[in-house]
Amino acid sequence: MIRYARKKTGVQQRLDQFEEVHKKKEPRIHAFLPEDGRFKRLRREAAGLERMFRNQTKRPALFGLLLGVKDIFHVDGFPTQAGSRLPARLLRGPQAASVTALKKAGMLLAGKTATTEFAYFAPGLTRNPQNTEHTPGGSSSGSAAAVAAGLVDLALGTQTIGSIVRPASYCGVVGFKPSYSRISTEGLIPLAKSLDHVGLFAQDVALIASAAAVLCSHWKAGDAPARKPQLAAPTGAYLERAGAEMRSHFEDRVEGFETAGYHVMRLDPFTDLENIVARHHLILASEAAQAHSSWYESHRFLYHPHTAALIEKGFVISEQELKAALEGALNFRNTLSTLMEINGIDAWISPAAIGPAPKGLSSTGDPIMNLPWTQAGFPSLGLPSGFNAQGLPLGIQVSAGFDRDEDLLVWGLQVEQALGAML
Repeated sequence: MIRYARKKTGVQQRLDQFEEVHKKKEPRIHAFLPEDGRFKRLRREAAGLERMFRNQTKRPALFGLLLGVKDIFHVDGFPTQAGSRLPARLLRGPQAASVTALKKAGMLLAGKTATTEFAYFAPGLTRNPQNTEHTPGGSSSGSAAAVAAGLVDLALGTQTIGSIVRPASYCGVVGFKPSYSRISTEGLIPLAKSLDHVGLFAQDVALIASAAAVLCSHWKAGDAPARKPQLAAPTGAYLERAGAEMRSHFEDRVEGFETAGYHVMRLDPFTDLENIVARHHLILASEAAQAHSSWYESHRFLYHPHTAALIEKGFVISEQELKAALEGALNFRNTLSTLMEINGIDAWISPAAIGPAPKGLSSTGDPIMNLPWTQAGFPSLGLPSGFNAQGLPLGIQVSAGFDRDEDLLVWGLQVEQALGAML
């Protein structure tokens, strides 16, 4: 009897391509946590996904796309290690709401991606796909690297200081940190609950926007505004924290926007930058100590010294100090919002990092360029904006007002196109 080979579906063909890329790149990059039988599982899940939607005339927007999930998110059937040496049984929990939503939208889980320990600064083994001698950034190291290497279409990450926008810049991909609480943090291990944001990595803004519509609460799709957004570029101590190479690149891009017809205002929104930074680190330390108190008490010897120092610092911060810092952060958000309203500013453009990815894996880089926008809870979009002389990616970030995520992504499409024309 002659057996005819069944023609592979589009999803199955994409899995074949993914497997080839994975075999070629993953051994050098270490974006994923190891998983036995990864491709057998994926093909089995792909077949189930196709059966589920076989008779539907319209498939979900993200159908068949590959998803990477930072290993501080709980996922059914996978242990959560959070880049740590703690027993996985201590860290388990119900599947993250964001993972559930993306799977319902038709995505296939390619696997768990590497993270720094508990999404803080202790680095792992992940390398930058653009140059494996350099860090991919952190703490969402594996998620950024997986997207940059073409191992997944979309990846989930988190940002508590600069853990989405900075690695996106280092790896040359798009990173989106929504407004605070727009994407649920249910089902992930917290670092600092008042600062933690769930966000996304992809190769372009269009896919980010499709996923954001699935994940963000009370999403309202809007039409592209007829006008260009009114932009502002920060000056003062904040911009001075960027390296000379990045400042030169950023000024060149600002001039490019002005040539393209954008009006860019210059002003200093962070006149008290030192206080903003101190307040952020106080909140971070205090809330990290709260989140880890029970685990740390019995397993402190398993924590990396960087993480242990943060928790120890948090234990001596009083409730009154934390309360005052949280009130200060809210006042900061309101002040920045008022400044934008008074000056008619739609969005800020700023460096996404102080420079290109540092060489080596001992550090994940400085997140100071992202810290103020994270503390304010403003939505931020990191966009690739070119390369330095050594071929390392550089990026800018675009930050809109609080809860204006939909507008930011519409403007982000315009800015992405304008940046492309500058390259």
